[in-house]
Amino acid sequence: MDQRPLELILARNFLTGLSTPAFLVDEGGSIIFYNEAAGDLLAISFEEFGQKPAEEWSGAIGPFGADGKPIPIEELPTTQALRAGRPAHGNFRIRSLKGDEHDIESTALPIVAEGGQEGGMIFFWPTAGRGA
Repeated sequence: MDQRPLELILARNFLTGLSTPAFLVDEGGSIIFYNEAAGDLLAISFEEFGQKPAEEWSGAIGPFGADGKPIPIEELPTTQALRAGRPAHGNFRIRSLKGDEHDIESTALPIVAEGGQEGGMIFFWPTAGRGA
């Protein structure tokens, strides 16, 4: 994480030790890290997947609606709340790179530094629905 704000570096360190799947996104929505638990659910480690802009990662892993169609990142209530500096919660479907689908609940928390919004932490877990 070259030249990243301290808050994002500390958030990455925090997420690394969690057994709850979690992403770290920057202020533009790019995935800049996800932990091992998220990698297990997605069937690919972060080291293999790498940092990706929102339009690239969302097409690969979701979120998807109940109809299986991609939900544009900009339309998600969690994205809108994060950009406004507020926490949010939602239900979505994601797809592993093996093609397994998981209905998930997701909670997003903004990371706000002295200079303003830096990104967010997104925690998620499979629900009792399909793929869990």
